Amino acid sequence: MGEAPADSFLGDFLNGVDLKSKGQETAICVGSKIYVIGGADIESTSLVEVRIFDKSSGEWINPIVLGTKPKLSNGHSAVLLNGDRILVIKGNSNSDDCFWFLEVGTPFIGEQERTYGNEVVAWSKGVLGNVEKPIVISGPSGVGKGTLISKLMIEFPSMFGFSVSHTTRAPREKEQNGIHYHFSDRSVMESDIKDGKFLEFASVHGNLYGTSVEAVEVVADAGKRCILDIDVQGARSVRASSLDAIFIFISPPSFEELEKRLRARATETEEQIQKRLRNARAELEQGKSAGLFDHILVNDDLESCYENLKKILGLTEGVKTARKTYPELVDLPMEHSVSKIDQKILINCGAAEYHKASNNMYALDLSLLKGGAPGRTRGLNLYVVNPSTDRVNGDNQLS
Repeated sequence: MGEAPADSFLGDFLNGVDLKSKGQETAICVGSKIYVIGGADIESTSLVEVRIFDKSSGEWINPIVLGTKPKLSNGHSAVLLNGDRILVIKGNSNSDDCFWFLEVGTPFIGEQERTYGNEVVAWSKGVLGNVEKPIVISGPSGVGKGTLISKLMIEFPSMFGFSVSHTTRAPREKEQNGIHYHFSDRSVMESDIKDGKFLEFASVHGNLYGTSVEAVEVVADAGKRCILDIDVQGARSVRASSLDAIFIFISPPSFEELEKRLRARATETEEQIQKRLRNARAELEQGKSAGLFDHILVNDDLESCYENLKKILGLTEGVKTARKTYPELVDLPMEHSVSKIDQKILINCGAAEYHKASNNMYALDLSLLKGGAPGRTRGLNLYVVNPSTDRVNGDNQLS
């Protein structure tokens, strides 16, 4: 908290779209609050900072800032979207790093403010283009999940990837950090869980295990489709998160057949088998929960079940590699202006000599946004605007 700012300070800002900034700062008015984004002195900080001025109380608020903060640039513009997030466009940056979303009133922010009892904002990096939905596969032990996933990985080696889980247990012999697990201090992992950075987690024999949002995003960044092999409780947690995924439950033809398969392994004691059977019975019941799984596959015949799995994932005959698209990078100058028309942001890059005369204005299409804090915001599409017609040319999508 702090004293009310001088009228001349806030008077230097224009609220809304096509904002002008004071120094390295831009202000956006959302209801009774003014969000001041940037840094008054670029040499004093390397990251974009956020302050809030509450007009009703006349006080400054320093919010809890979650997510990865963008690096400060020499200039930026900002646009309010739907009253719950602010799009920040960094100047002097390319399109791989210039689009960032500051969430101020999304459901994720509401959850975090209830957790912290304080004002919270969160950063989410904007990413051009879309990726295939991650796949959550659940089912009781012995049902054949691992075999089905292995068949996918063998037939489509460049299409799928696994997220690397986090754990607080110590590494075992030959285990490598970042490959087998992300080994973490308990205090760090507990803090990240509180900050909403984990899709699911559980305590097993006194150690924490979990799947972080970032672990899934890293797979998507590599152009692969992420597979999460987790239990039903973990699937329930992921379903409640912001992750847009396909949820598949693998079921045995009968409980008796599942027991037969577990015993056929001949790798566990009777006590271990009974424990797995108890857990399996509970998971089979939970797997029927309405709205939890999109698809239920009965693994009565492995090859038939595998073919059905491929159909669900849209894997037609002859498709062996991921359908990757890498958007063309565009450099945005420090001096630019923005305006909002429906779901599109028009970006005027100023002097034509900076870019080819026909390419100094772009339209950022936000109609297909997916994801958000604490992960990336994907689905952004960038188009060239044809100045001769003053219309967005959909054929000139930069991807």
